[in-house]
Amino acid sequence: MRTLILNGARKVFLREGYESASIRNIAEEINYSPSSIYFYYKEKGEIFQELHEEGFRLLLSKTMVLDHVKDPFERLKAVCGVFIDFAIHNKDFYNLMFIVEPPMKKKAEDDKNNMGAQTLNRLINLVKECIAAGKFKNMDADNLSFTILSALHGMSALFCKDRTNTFSDRSSEQLMRDGSETLIAILERL
Repeated sequence: MRTLILNGARKVFLREGYESASIRNIAEEINYSPSSIYFYYKEKGEIFQELHEEGFRLLLSKTMVLDHVKDPFERLKAVCGVFIDFAIHNKDFYNLMFIVEPPMKKKAEDDKNNMGAQTLNRLINLVKECIAAGKFKNMDADNLSFTILSALHGMSALFCKDRTNTFSDRSSEQLMRDGSETLIAILERL
């Protein structure tokens, strides 16, 4: 039942946005009564948070597969590709994780252990590993991690919001992959 609720809620949040979505809308989407949903979730914010965490858990699991790659820069390049592929193949999750306005801002200390923070920390630690291995000399790991994430997110957000159509010489998916390769080429020169 939880899976049914989450799948219905994902559709409602994406279609209507967080503010306009309601437990009643979600119940209508899955053809159940609102009281059925309240049995599992107290309010829509709890459902949104679970979807948000699920998306980051999925992304994190895809990057963890690369932990066996010894060279940190090779691993970073692969992580960039995973991020882009995640956005291509999981538009719904990507939109919920990064684009739909979250229900409420939690206190910073509550956010340290969420899946999004864990995913970001893995990127920062990977950039630190690259620096320790002699790549990105004299660069700040936090600043470089922010720049890498911003570039990947920018491409992914444009893709997920169907804003890549102006580049008509190739598919949006190919444009994403080419953009990721260009980012990697820039990183190789640093």
